[in-house]
Amino acid sequence: MQLSNEEEDYNLSLSKFESMLKTNKVLFFDSEEFEEIILHYLDIGKANLAKKALKLALDQHPKSTGLKLVQVEMLVYDDKLDIAEKLLNELYAIEPNNEEIYIQKANICSKRDQHEKAVELLKIALQYTDDYADVYNLIGMEYLFMDNLEMAKDSFIKCLEEDLEDQSALYNVVYCFEFLDQNQDAIVYLNDYINKNPYSEIAWHQLGRLHYGVKEYENAIRAFDYATIIDDEFLGAFMEKAKAYERLKDYSKAIESYNRTIELDDATSYALLRIGKCHEKLGNSAKALQYYNQTVHEDPLLDKGWIAITDFYVRQKNFQKALFFVNKALAIDNQNRLYWKRYATINKQMNFFEEAEFGYRKAVEFGDYALETWLFWVDILQFLGEFESAIQTLLQASEYFPEENEVEYRLAGLYFMIQDNTKAKFHLSNGLRLNFDNYILIEDLFPVVWTKKMVKNYIEKHRKQ
Repeated sequence: MQLSNEEEDYNLSLSKFESMLKTNKVLFFDSEEFEEIILHYLDIGKANLAKKALKLALDQHPKSTGLKLVQVEMLVYDDKLDIAEKLLNELYAIEPNNEEIYIQKANICSKRDQHEKAVELLKIALQYTDDYADVYNLIGMEYLFMDNLEMAKDSFIKCLEEDLEDQSALYNVVYCFEFLDQNQDAIVYLNDYINKNPYSEIAWHQLGRLHYGVKEYENAIRAFDYATIIDDEFLGAFMEKAKAYERLKDYSKAIESYNRTIELDDATSYALLRIGKCHEKLGNSAKALQYYNQTVHEDPLLDKGWIAITDFYVRQKNFQKALFFVNKALAIDNQNRLYWKRYATINKQMNFFEEAEFGYRKAVEFGDYALETWLFWVDILQFLGEFESAIQTLLQASEYFPEENEVEYRLAGLYFMIQDNTKAKFHLSNGLRLNFDNYILIEDLFPVVWTKKMVKNYIEKHRKQ
């Protein structure tokens, strides 16, 4: 690849400078060369070399405003704000129309969390600058720091009006639209932007993401297609396109796109997992399991991989294997209520009732307050003969479901079992009031209670009311 003259000069300057450091010979550089050398070292994180270059630069060009401004930048970088401010005031007295002085003053204000003052200074810089895009970008960032997303968005839009190719501004403007929940406005904006800059793969990708966010999956795929045509190695666009195909249940095309991401880069556990799920949806069980196994081989600490294998074996009704793999997931994340619920359900299917009870208890402990979880837990406690624990659990559940007939009927049955007829009748009455026809729960869950004439009479009495 041919280098431009500027790039060649830049590389020569760097080589010449590094050669000078090795030989201890003092060579001459013009001030602009020094500026580029210093900024290069700052950009790659070699602050010591940048400081060496700055010292030599100021020795050779003690009156250079450009170099002094680079010195300010380095002082700000080192959090020496007071010294930087003093130097800026000296430069201001010499060159009050230099936009870089206002930009650096704004930078110091920003570091001190004086963001409104920073914006005022940057607006002054706009009067003197030729690089409007850069200043608008900086203003946008200050508004972001102030959480003023509307003004930030307007600033980034102005930046893009000056420089269509500013990718960071493009990402930031989309971020503002999304944060403000203005997805449709963002789509309109991006379509307008693409009309001016049709070969921006970033814009097409962001447009696809926005369409995906509002569930317009066909439009999302179209946008991702353009992004991948412009850049056929755009991994993110292929990944997003695959997800959109999944949403449309076009699993074969989803697999194609996921496979493309694997061709472009090392296989990720996420891509392998999704390919497995797509194969399972297509009925390719062997292929699905193969990819699930690859997923956990790629990332043994990915609990979602172990859970995918667990769910696969549950669907195959191979509960022995399912139990083995859900335990793998719990070893990684033992505070996940969904995993504990799976653990409980699998144990229940295998008639390991004490383990199932423990699983449901842990699921609730970690925040699973779904009605069915409470009821499964209680029914197992009842089966184990732990009537008092079942009652306490149901009373806890009733705080979340105060008017739930299934809770009331179970409480009635359990109170009858421990001979507390007063409380039993109270809850039976509640159950009958909430859903009379569901009294059959008593017959199904408490056959001993159902045989009592008193209970049948009580139900008949309510039927007539």
